[in-house]
Amino acid sequence: MVAPALCLMAFPNSATGYFCLEGDNRVQTSPPIAIVMGSQSDWPTMRFAAETLDALKIDYEARIVSAHRTPHRMVSFATNAREEGFQVIIAGAGGAAHLPGMIASMTTLPVFGVPVESKALRGEDSLLSIVQMPGGVPVGTLAIGKPGAINAALLAASVLSLMDEDLAERLADWRARQTDSVPEFPRDND
Repeated sequence: MVAPALCLMAFPNSATGYFCLEGDNRVQTSPPIAIVMGSQSDWPTMRFAAETLDALKIDYEARIVSAHRTPHRMVSFATNAREEGFQVIIAGAGGAAHLPGMIASMTTLPVFGVPVESKALRGEDSLLSIVQMPGGVPVGTLAIGKPGAINAALLAASVLSLMDEDLAERLADWRARQTDSVPEFPRDND
């Protein structure tokens, strides 16, 4: 699947996936968001990004692309992500956590990094690995674990909502429901 060099909006097409408009032609492409992770063991955290995108009715594709164990797969993904039609990348990794930074070094798409909690240092190693990027290779780094995965999805949705009023409305509704779910006064849990 190759999308045009500049795809301002991906439109869902249930029969064939996604397409972009290039003049009067439709060009096959990927969903707007890629969720990538270093291994299957990262999915219990990264699924919260997927669930948040599901709640916002935003399609995504989830892949395992390890910076250390599948480096060729990672390079192929990162260098072709824009051509495939992705618009935002959410990358989760634990431990050495080089995946978000390596992907960001190979694409100009926005990359949001999610530090996955590790057993040894509770994810602090992952956080420091992702957040300490050199100038010129930006990775938007989120909180460790579930909150970071949820917020990465919300940030990705915010980026896409700049050009999608329907999505902006769904995002505002999601936030309003969150606000409404917080009671004004405490109560006993009887």
